[in-house]
Amino acid sequence: MLYSIIETLKKNQLSITDSRKKILEMFIRSKGALAHADIEHQSGTEFDRVTIYRTLQTFVEKGIIHTIPTADNSVRYALCKDECGQGQHHDDHVHFICDECGTTYCLDHVTVPSVDLPAGFKATQTDLVVSGKCMRCN
Repeated sequence: MLYSIIETLKKNQLSITDSRKKILEMFIRSKGALAHADIEHQSGTEFDRVTIYRTLQTFVEKGIIHTIPTADNSVRYALCKDECGQGQHHDDHVHFICDECGTTYCLDHVTVPSVDLPAGFKATQTDLVVSGKCMRCN
């Protein structure tokens, strides 16, 4: 797994730092999406809030992770599929947030339906978040 992490950072022309390696490893090991607070909690005092925030922003910009909006206006992050790249997110799948356990899932096999916008409008991103009970809590 370490090789995969290092190769991902190299492929995206990023310096290989301890914080980037550890945060990327958290995403790879995670069963769902992570919030800034999740990463802060898992890393303990190893990284400060600013380092985590900057790492997350860099990973989003490089197409390594994508953002998932939540009902409380916070943001969660999840690994992108291989098609994403710098400034090019192609994560047009549905996200599911469990009301019971709070886990956020990327439903890669369920695509966001296209939206027919009026003339003069151009979409740059469409998010579809479904909430309910996940298979573990149901």
